[in-house]
Amino acid sequence: MQINMPHIIRLTVVLSVVGLAVVGCGRKGDLDPPSASATKGGDVSKPTKQPGTEDKKFFLDPIL
Repeated sequence: MQINMPHIIRLTVVLSVVGLAVVGCGRKGDLDPPSASATKGGDVSKPTKQPGTEDKKFFLDPIL
């Protein structure tokens, strides 16, 4: 089985499109602003919950 140049180009384009689609996945919207305690030198490692927002569960959350 011989692979010629058009097949290699097509495979490269398909893999690039799939890679860009996977990279584009994520949370939609602006970045969360830091809490008031984080700006005063508090613990910035723990995310704070913004009022009026709810965190929706995603099936890949346990892996991440």
